[in-house]
Amino acid sequence: MRVAVIGGGWAGIAAAVELTAGGAAVTLHEAGRVLGGRARSVDIDGHTLDNGQHILLGAYRDTLALMRQVGADPDVLFDRRPLQVVDRGGFRLALPRLPAPLNVAWGLLTASAVGWPEKLRTARWMQGIKRRNFVLDEDCSVAEWLDTAGQTGSLRRNLWEPLCLAALNTPAERASARLFANVLRDSLGSAQRADTDLLLPRTDLAQLLPTPAAAWLTAHGARLVLGHRVAAIEPLPGGVDIDGQTYDAAVLAVAPQHVAALWPEIARPFDYEPIATVYLKFSPKSKLPFPLLKLPGPHGQWAVDRGDGLVACVLSGHGDWERLDDASLAASLASELQMGQAASWRKVIREKRATFSARPGLARPPETTIHPRLAVAGDYTWADYPATLEGAVRSGRRAARLLLARGAGQSAGN
Repeated sequence: MRVAVIGGGWAGIAAAVELTAGGAAVTLHEAGRVLGGRARSVDIDGHTLDNGQHILLGAYRDTLALMRQVGADPDVLFDRRPLQVVDRGGFRLALPRLPAPLNVAWGLLTASAVGWPEKLRTARWMQGIKRRNFVLDEDCSVAEWLDTAGQTGSLRRNLWEPLCLAALNTPAERASARLFANVLRDSLGSAQRADTDLLLPRTDLAQLLPTPAAAWLTAHGARLVLGHRVAAIEPLPGGVDIDGQTYDAAVLAVAPQHVAALWPEIARPFDYEPIATVYLKFSPKSKLPFPLLKLPGPHGQWAVDRGDGLVACVLSGHGDWERLDDASLAASLASELQMGQAASWRKVIREKRATFSARPGLARPPETTIHPRLAVAGDYTWADYPATLEGAVRSGRRAARLLLARGAGQSAGN
Protein backbone atom coordinates (compact mmCIF):
# COMPACT_ATOMS: atom_id res chain seq x y z
CA MET A 1 0.00 0.00 0.00
CA ARG A 2 1.45 3.36 -1.09
CA VAL A 3 0.68 6.02 1.51
CA ALA A 4 1.47 9.74 1.57
CA VAL A 5 1.93 11.52 4.88
CA ILE A 6 1.48 15.27 4.53
CA GLY A 7 3.26 17.15 7.30
CA GLY A 8 6.47 16.24 9.09
CA GLY A 9 5.67 17.38 12.61
CA TRP A 10 5.49 14.91 15.47
CA ALA A 11 2.06 13.66 14.36
CA GLY A 12 3.29 13.11 10.80
CA ILE A 13 6.46 11.42 12.03
CA ALA A 14 4.44 9.08 14.25
CA ALA A 15 2.11 8.21 11.34
CA ALA A 16 5.00 7.61 8.95
CA VAL A 17 6.83 5.31 11.37
CA GLU A 18 3.69 3.34 12.20
CA LEU A 19 2.80 2.94 8.52
CA THR A 20 6.33 1.93 7.55
CA ALA A 21 6.50 -0.59 10.38
CA GLY A 22 3.16 -1.95 9.15
CA GLY A 23 4.54 -2.63 5.68
CA ALA A 24 3.29 0.42 3.77
CA ALA A 25 5.42 2.24 1.20
CA VAL A 26 5.49 5.73 2.71
CA THR A 27 6.28 9.12 1.22
CA LEU A 28 6.50 11.88 3.82
CA HIS A 29 5.96 15.43 2.50
CA GLU A 30 7.19 18.31 4.68
CA ALA A 31 7.13 21.99 3.71
CA GLY A 32 10.13 22.82 5.90
CA ARG A 33 13.74 21.83 5.34
CA VAL A 34 13.74 19.57 8.42
CA LEU A 35 11.26 17.40 10.25
CA GLY A 36 9.75 18.45 13.56
CA GLY A 37 7.13 21.06 12.68
CA ARG A 38 6.38 23.25 15.69
CA ALA A 39 8.79 21.23 17.85
CA ARG A 40 12.11 21.37 16.03
CA SER A 41 15.62 22.76 16.42
CA VAL A 42 17.00 25.90 14.77
CA ASP A 43 20.53 27.27 14.41
CA ILE A 44 20.85 30.93 15.49
CA ASP A 45 24.05 32.92 16.08
CA GLY A 46 26.08 29.74 16.38
CA HIS A 47 23.66 28.24 18.94
CA THR A 48 21.43 25.20 18.33
CA LEU A 49 18.14 26.15 19.97
CA ASP A 50 14.60 24.83 19.99
CA ASN A 51 11.91 26.90 18.29
CA GLY A 52 10.02 26.50 21.57
CA GLN A 53 10.94 25.04 24.94
CA HIS A 54 9.12 21.77 25.60
CA ILE A 55 8.93 19.79 28.83
CA LEU A 56 7.65 16.24 28.75
CA LEU A 57 6.16 14.08 31.50
CA GLY A 58 6.61 10.43 32.33
CA ALA A 59 2.97 10.02 31.26
CA TYR A 60 4.00 10.62 27.63
CA ARG A 61 4.08 6.88 27.01
CA ASP A 62 3.43 6.86 23.27
CA THR A 63 6.08 9.52 22.69
CA LEU A 64 8.66 7.57 24.69
CA ALA A 65 7.74 4.35 22.88
CA LEU A 66 8.12 6.06 19.50
CA MET A 67 11.52 7.42 20.49
CA ARG A 68 12.69 3.94 21.43
CA GLN A 69 11.29 2.51 18.20
CA VAL A 70 13.47 4.81 16.07
CA GLY A 71 16.56 4.31 18.22
CA ALA A 72 16.44 7.36 20.51
CA ASP A 73 17.01 6.37 24.15
CA PRO A 74 14.87 8.45 26.56
CA ASP A 75 17.01 7.33 29.49
CA VAL A 76 19.99 9.08 27.91
CA LEU A 77 18.25 12.04 26.27
CA PHE A 78 16.20 13.18 29.29
CA ASP A 79 17.03 14.23 32.81
CA ARG A 80 14.18 12.45 34.61
CA ARG A 81 13.27 13.92 37.99
CA PRO A 82 10.29 13.72 40.36
CA LEU A 83 8.02 16.70 39.83
CA GLN A 84 8.89 19.88 41.69
CA VAL A 85 7.29 23.30 41.47
CA VAL A 86 9.73 25.84 42.94
CA ASP A 87 10.06 29.61 42.95
CA ARG A 88 12.37 32.10 44.62
CA GLY A 89 9.58 33.43 46.84
CA GLY A 90 9.47 30.46 49.20
CA PHE A 91 6.90 28.19 47.51
CA ARG A 92 8.03 24.61 46.96
CA LEU A 93 6.08 21.48 46.21
CA ALA A 94 8.23 18.38 45.68
CA LEU A 95 7.00 14.85 45.03
CA PRO A 96 9.08 12.14 46.71
CA ARG A 97 9.96 8.74 45.20
CA LEU A 98 7.04 7.05 46.90
CA PRO A 99 4.40 4.87 45.22
CA ALA A 100 1.37 6.68 43.83
CA PRO A 101 -0.79 8.18 45.24
CA LEU A 102 1.37 8.61 48.35
CA ASN A 103 3.86 10.72 46.38
CA VAL A 104 1.24 13.35 45.51
CA ALA A 105 -0.32 13.30 48.99
CA TRP A 106 3.09 13.78 50.61
CA GLY A 107 3.98 16.55 48.16
CA LEU A 108 0.78 18.47 48.92
CA LEU A 109 1.00 18.04 52.68
CA THR A 110 4.66 19.14 52.85
CA ALA A 111 4.35 22.07 50.40
CA SER A 112 5.93 25.23 51.80
CA ALA A 113 4.17 28.59 52.01
CA VAL A 114 0.76 26.85 52.22
CA GLY A 115 -1.37 26.71 55.35
CA TRP A 116 -2.72 23.46 56.78
CA PRO A 117 -6.42 24.29 56.19
CA GLU A 118 -5.70 24.81 52.49
CA LYS A 119 -3.64 21.61 52.26
CA LEU A 120 -6.42 19.52 53.79
CA ARG A 121 -9.08 21.19 51.65
CA THR A 122 -7.04 20.46 48.54
CA ALA A 123 -6.43 16.84 49.56
CA ARG A 124 -10.20 16.31 49.98
CA TRP A 125 -10.86 17.94 46.61
CA MET A 126 -8.26 15.76 44.87
CA GLN A 127 -9.74 12.62 46.43
CA GLY A 128 -13.20 13.66 45.26
CA ILE A 129 -12.23 14.19 41.64
CA LYS A 130 -10.20 10.95 41.65
CA ARG A 131 -13.30 9.03 42.78
CA ARG A 132 -15.11 10.51 39.77
CA ASN A 133 -12.16 9.53 37.54
CA PHE A 134 -11.62 13.23 36.83
CA VAL A 135 -14.87 13.36 34.83
CA LEU A 136 -16.69 16.71 34.89
CA ASP A 137 -20.45 16.84 34.32
CA GLU A 138 -20.11 20.04 32.32
CA ASP A 139 -17.18 21.94 30.88
CA CYS A 140 -16.34 25.38 32.21
CA SER A 141 -13.24 27.49 32.63
CA VAL A 142 -10.48 26.29 34.92
CA ALA A 143 -10.94 29.47 36.96
CA GLU A 144 -14.64 28.67 37.51
CA TRP A 145 -13.81 25.07 38.41
CA LEU A 146 -11.25 26.17 40.99
CA ASP A 147 -13.65 28.77 42.41
CA THR A 148 -16.33 26.12 42.89
CA ALA A 149 -13.81 23.82 44.58
CA GLY A 150 -12.69 26.55 46.98
CA GLN A 151 -9.21 26.56 45.47
CA THR A 152 -8.53 30.26 45.99
CA GLY A 153 -5.28 30.39 47.95
CA SER A 154 -1.57 29.79 47.55
CA LEU A 155 -1.91 26.47 45.71
CA ARG A 156 -4.11 28.08 43.10
CA ARG A 157 -1.60 30.88 42.47
CA ASN A 158 1.51 28.71 42.65
CA LEU A 159 0.38 25.32 41.35
CA TRP A 160 -2.96 24.98 39.58
CA GLU A 161 -2.93 28.16 37.48
CA PRO A 162 0.74 27.82 36.44
CA LEU A 163 0.24 24.14 35.56
CA CYS A 164 -2.86 25.00 33.57
CA LEU A 165 -0.99 27.63 31.58
CA ALA A 166 1.94 25.29 30.98
CA ALA A 167 -0.21 22.33 29.89
CA LEU A 168 -2.99 24.08 27.95
CA ASN A 169 -1.12 27.20 26.78
CA THR A 170 -4.27 29.04 27.78
CA PRO A 171 -4.83 31.12 30.95
CA ALA A 172 -7.14 29.63 33.58
CA GLU A 173 -9.78 32.29 32.90
CA ARG A 174 -10.19 30.96 29.34
CA ALA A 175 -8.99 27.35 29.61
CA SER A 176 -11.17 24.24 29.52
CA ALA A 177 -11.59 22.60 32.93
CA ARG A 178 -12.40 19.29 31.24
CA LEU A 179 -9.09 19.24 29.36
CA PHE A 180 -7.17 20.30 32.47
CA ALA A 181 -8.87 17.52 34.44
CA ASN A 182 -7.71 15.03 31.79
CA VAL A 183 -4.14 16.29 32.17
CA LEU A 184 -4.36 15.90 35.96
CA ARG A 185 -5.88 12.42 35.57
CA ASP A 186 -2.92 11.17 33.56
CA SER A 187 -0.24 12.90 35.64
CA LEU A 188 -0.91 13.73 39.30
CA GLY A 189 -3.87 11.35 39.34
CA SER A 190 -2.06 8.42 37.74
CA ALA A 191 -1.61 5.12 39.55
CA GLN A 192 1.97 5.01 38.22
CA ARG A 193 4.45 7.17 40.13
CA ALA A 194 6.69 7.53 37.07
CA ASP A 195 3.89 9.30 35.18
CA THR A 196 4.38 12.39 37.35
CA ASP A 197 8.11 12.66 36.57
CA LEU A 198 9.50 15.66 34.74
CA LEU A 199 11.46 14.82 31.60
CA LEU A 200 13.89 17.66 30.97
CA PRO A 201 15.67 17.39 27.60
CA ARG A 202 19.46 17.08 27.79
CA THR A 203 19.72 17.91 24.10
CA ASP A 204 17.86 19.82 21.39
CA LEU A 205 14.47 18.73 20.09
CA ALA A 206 15.88 17.39 16.83
CA GLN A 207 17.80 14.68 18.66
CA LEU A 208 14.75 13.58 20.65
CA LEU A 209 12.75 12.46 17.62
CA PRO A 210 12.99 14.24 14.23
CA THR A 211 16.61 13.34 13.39
CA PRO A 212 16.56 9.68 14.53
CA ALA A 213 13.11 9.24 12.97
CA ALA A 214 14.37 10.56 9.61
CA ALA A 215 17.27 8.11 9.72
CA TRP A 216 14.98 5.21 10.72
CA LEU A 217 12.44 5.99 8.00
CA THR A 218 15.09 6.24 5.31
CA ALA A 219 16.73 3.00 6.45
CA HIS A 220 13.36 1.23 6.27
CA GLY A 221 12.55 2.36 2.75
CA ALA A 222 10.40 5.44 3.33
CA ARG A 223 10.87 8.45 1.07
CA LEU A 224 11.27 11.93 2.60
CA VAL A 225 10.32 14.94 0.47
CA LEU A 226 11.51 18.04 2.34
CA GLY A 227 11.01 21.66 1.32
CA HIS A 228 7.79 20.81 -0.53
CA ARG A 229 4.42 22.22 0.45
CA VAL A 230 1.58 20.08 -0.88
CA ALA A 231 -0.81 22.23 -2.91
CA ALA A 232 -3.79 19.94 -3.45
CA ILE A 233 -5.40 16.65 -2.40
CA GLU A 234 -7.89 15.14 -4.84
CA PRO A 235 -10.03 12.11 -3.96
CA LEU A 236 -9.92 9.13 -6.30
CA PRO A 237 -12.19 6.04 -6.27
CA GLY A 238 -9.45 3.85 -4.81
CA GLY A 239 -7.05 6.33 -3.33
CA VAL A 240 -5.95 9.97 -3.43
CA ASP A 241 -4.06 12.27 -5.77
CA ILE A 242 -1.35 14.39 -4.13
CA ASP A 243 -0.04 17.08 -6.48
CA GLY A 244 -0.38 14.76 -9.47
CA GLN A 245 0.93 11.62 -7.73
CA THR A 246 -1.44 8.75 -7.01
CA TYR A 247 -1.42 7.02 -3.62
CA ASP A 248 -3.57 4.30 -2.12
CA ALA A 249 -4.13 6.39 1.01
CA ALA A 250 -2.91 9.51 2.81
CA VAL A 251 -2.57 11.00 6.29
CA LEU A 252 -3.15 14.74 6.53
CA ALA A 253 -0.93 15.88 9.42
CA VAL A 254 -0.55 19.61 8.93
CA ALA A 255 -1.21 22.34 11.51
CA PRO A 256 -4.92 23.21 11.87
CA GLN A 257 -4.52 26.63 10.24
CA HIS A 258 -3.33 24.92 7.03
CA VAL A 259 -6.09 22.31 6.83
CA ALA A 260 -8.73 24.42 5.07
CA ALA A 261 -6.58 24.86 1.96
CA LEU A 262 -6.24 21.09 1.54
CA TRP A 263 -9.41 19.50 2.93
CA PRO A 264 -12.03 22.10 4.03
CA GLU A 265 -14.37 19.47 5.49
CA ILE A 266 -12.32 19.10 8.67
CA ALA A 267 -11.36 22.77 9.14
CA ARG A 268 -12.48 24.33 12.42
CA PRO A 269 -12.58 28.01 13.39
CA PHE A 270 -9.96 27.71 16.13
CA ASP A 271 -8.61 30.61 18.11
CA TYR A 272 -4.86 30.45 18.71
CA GLU A 273 -2.48 31.18 21.56
CA PRO A 274 1.08 32.49 21.20
CA ILE A 275 4.21 31.16 22.88
CA ALA A 276 7.50 32.99 23.30
CA THR A 277 10.76 31.36 24.31
CA VAL A 278 13.39 33.78 25.59
CA TYR A 279 16.93 32.41 25.71
CA LEU A 280 19.38 34.10 28.07
CA LYS A 281 23.06 33.15 28.35
CA PHE A 282 24.89 33.61 31.64
CA SER A 283 28.28 32.43 32.85
CA PRO A 284 28.81 28.67 32.25
CA LYS A 285 28.66 27.78 35.95
CA SER A 286 25.36 29.59 36.55
CA LYS A 287 22.46 27.37 37.65
CA LEU A 288 18.84 27.70 38.67
CA PRO A 289 17.79 26.38 42.12
CA PHE A 290 15.98 23.57 40.28
CA PRO A 291 16.10 22.92 36.50
CA LEU A 292 12.46 24.03 36.25
CA LEU A 293 11.78 27.33 38.04
CA LYS A 294 8.45 29.13 38.35
CA LEU A 295 8.95 32.84 37.71
CA PRO A 296 7.23 35.50 39.84
CA GLY A 297 5.98 37.76 37.05
CA PRO A 298 4.85 40.25 35.95
CA HIS A 299 5.71 38.60 32.63
CA GLY A 300 7.68 35.43 33.30
CA GLN A 301 6.01 32.06 33.79
CA TRP A 302 8.61 29.25 33.71
CA ALA A 303 12.36 29.04 33.26
CA VAL A 304 14.28 25.91 32.22
CA ASP A 305 17.98 25.44 32.92
CA ARG A 306 19.48 24.13 29.66
CA GLY A 307 22.98 23.79 31.15
CA ASP A 308 26.21 25.67 30.56
CA GLY A 309 24.57 28.93 31.68
CA LEU A 310 21.77 28.88 29.10
CA VAL A 311 18.26 29.51 30.46
CA ALA A 312 15.07 29.24 28.43
CA CYS A 313 12.13 31.31 29.71
CA VAL A 314 8.68 30.30 28.46
CA LEU A 315 5.64 32.55 28.09
CA SER A 316 2.38 30.90 27.02
CA GLY A 317 -0.98 32.36 26.08
CA HIS A 318 -2.09 35.89 25.30
CA GLY A 319 -0.94 38.42 27.88
CA ASP A 320 0.73 41.73 28.60
CA TRP A 321 4.11 40.32 27.55
CA GLU A 322 3.04 40.48 23.90
CA ARG A 323 3.20 44.29 23.96
CA LEU A 324 6.91 44.31 24.83
CA ASP A 325 9.59 44.35 22.16
CA ASP A 326 12.26 41.66 22.27
CA ALA A 327 14.81 43.73 24.16
CA SER A 328 12.32 44.84 26.83
CA LEU A 329 10.94 41.33 27.27
CA ALA A 330 14.43 39.83 27.65
CA ALA A 331 15.38 42.52 30.19
CA SER A 332 12.22 41.91 32.22
CA LEU A 333 12.84 38.16 32.38
CA ALA A 334 16.52 38.59 33.25
CA SER A 335 15.39 40.68 36.21
CA GLU A 336 12.88 38.02 37.33
CA LEU A 337 15.52 35.28 37.15
CA GLN A 338 17.70 37.03 39.78
CA MET A 339 20.91 35.44 38.50
CA GLY A 340 23.09 38.19 40.00
CA GLN A 341 24.69 38.98 36.65
CA ALA A 342 23.80 40.37 33.24
CA ALA A 343 23.03 38.05 30.36
CA SER A 344 25.84 37.97 27.80
CA TRP A 345 23.50 36.91 24.97
CA ARG A 346 19.77 36.75 24.36
CA LYS A 347 17.34 35.56 21.73
CA VAL A 348 13.56 35.78 21.60
CA ILE A 349 11.58 33.31 19.48
CA ARG A 350 7.88 34.09 19.11
CA GLU A 351 5.23 31.77 17.68
CA LYS A 352 2.06 33.81 17.18
CA ARG A 353 -0.14 30.78 16.53
CA ALA A 354 1.74 28.17 18.50
CA THR A 355 -1.29 26.14 19.63
CA PHE A 356 -5.05 26.23 19.43
CA SER A 357 -6.74 27.95 22.35
CA ALA A 358 -7.98 25.17 24.67
CA ARG A 359 -11.30 26.78 25.57
CA PRO A 360 -14.37 25.12 27.11
CA GLY A 361 -16.61 23.25 24.69
CA LEU A 362 -14.09 23.34 21.86
CA ALA A 363 -15.21 21.31 18.83
CA ARG A 364 -12.40 19.04 17.62
CA PRO A 365 -12.37 17.19 14.27
CA PRO A 366 -12.15 13.38 14.23
CA GLU A 367 -9.38 11.34 12.63
CA THR A 368 -11.73 10.18 9.87
CA THR A 369 -13.02 12.01 6.77
CA ILE A 370 -15.75 11.30 4.25
CA HIS A 371 -13.05 9.69 2.11
CA PRO A 372 -12.14 6.26 3.53
CA ARG A 373 -8.54 6.51 2.30
CA LEU A 374 -7.78 9.88 3.93
CA ALA A 375 -7.13 10.10 7.68
CA VAL A 376 -6.24 13.12 9.80
CA ALA A 377 -3.56 13.50 12.48
CA GLY A 378 -2.48 16.35 14.70
CA ASP A 379 -2.72 17.37 18.35
CA TYR A 380 -5.96 19.19 17.57
CA THR A 381 -7.62 15.86 16.64
CA TRP A 382 -6.73 14.12 19.92
CA ALA A 383 -9.75 15.45 21.78
CA ASP A 384 -8.75 14.05 25.18
CA TYR A 385 -5.78 16.42 25.49
CA PRO A 386 -4.87 20.03 24.80
CA ALA A 387 -2.11 20.76 22.27
CA THR A 388 0.70 18.45 23.44
CA LEU A 389 3.44 16.39 21.82
CA GLU A 390 1.85 13.27 23.32
CA GLY A 391 -1.50 14.10 21.72
CA ALA A 392 0.23 14.65 18.37
CA VAL A 393 2.05 11.31 18.55
CA ARG A 394 -1.05 9.40 19.62
CA SER A 395 -3.07 10.95 16.81
CA GLY A 396 -0.45 10.02 14.22
CA ARG A 397 -0.31 6.41 15.33
CA ARG A 398 -4.11 6.22 15.41
CA ALA A 399 -4.44 7.58 11.85
CA ALA A 400 -1.83 5.14 10.57
CA ARG A 401 -3.51 2.14 12.21
CA LEU A 402 -6.84 3.18 10.73
CA LEU A 403 -5.42 3.19 7.20
CA LEU A 404 -3.50 -0.04 7.70
CA ALA A 405 -6.68 -1.75 8.91
CA ARG A 406 -8.67 -0.43 5.97
CA GLY A 407 -5.93 -1.42 3.56
CA ALA A 408 -5.80 -4.94 4.99
CA GLY A 409 -9.57 -5.18 4.75
CA GLN A 410 -9.51 -4.05 1.14
CA SER A 411 -6.81 -6.60 0.32
CA ALA A 412 -8.81 -9.35 2.00
CA GLY A 413 -11.86 -8.30 0.01
CA ASN A 414 -9.90 -8.55 -3.22
